[in-house]
Amino acid sequence: MPNIVVELGNQMASLGVKAAYGDPVDVDGVSVTPVAMTIAGFGGGSAEDGEGGGGGGASIPFGVYVRREEGLRFEPNIVTLLAVAIPFVCVAGRALSRVIRALKK
Repeated sequence: MPNIVVELGNQMASLGVKAAYGDPVDVDGVSVTPVAMTIAGFGGGSAEDGEGGGGGGASIPFGVYVRREEGLRFEPNIVTLLAVAIPFVCVAGRALSRVIRALKK
């Protein structure tokens, strides 16, 4: 059996920016370039009687770059923005309340 883990690693390394930035697409005269965070992982093993391997990946869409006559602008994906912002606001609020409580003493 060829070393599939090394082959997959080489293929993932060659993707680079292509995995995070999609090809520009023209929609109604506007150029749109999708932006995402991509994560991939692979593993393999070998024992005396058997071999094994596995892998997985995920892509989280951040938004798109929109090129219009006015210029280039980034438009975020609202769902992803909320998924990141809600926990951040909760933690920042708790930290701020503790700082205020400490300053009052």
